Amino acid sequence: MVGSGADRFGESHSRGFSTILFKVASRDTGGGLFIIEHANLVKGGPPLHLHLYQDEWFYVMEGEVAFQVGDSRKRLRAGESVLGPRNIPHAFSSVGEKPGRMLIAFTPAGKMEEFFRATAVPSLPAFDAEMFRRYDMRLVGPSPFEG
Repeated sequence: MVGSGADRFGESHSRGFSTILFKVASRDTGGGLFIIEHANLVKGGPPLHLHLYQDEWFYVMEGEVAFQVGDSRKRLRAGESVLGPRNIPHAFSSVGEKPGRMLIAFTPAGKMEEFFRATAVPSLPAFDAEMFRRYDMRLVGPSPFEG
């Protein structure tokens, strides 16, 4: 069991625009699933990217979050979800007046747990094409929600 506001390992990971809590670790499912919670999700988000081997499912728990999946843009509110299929470019950003909260599931888990450990603040690396390749992803471009 992992409690509300808690991380599976009692850790906290940040990307600068949210606090990331590990809810289901890769090792818990034999690599089949990895689930994180973005807490205190504010404006900002990942660049437009795709996963070579993972489907990524997003479930908004609080706030309002804008998504681009392929050529489609949507704004989701609490209780709504969207799937980012593997090999389809996607990005997101909180757009509500209050910080958001969201669950993200990756299946299979792949290298995503390693990615979130290696790219957490304060050692936030440059998000370049090589860094994304290292974790079986492809950088497509900047976030469509910047500016």
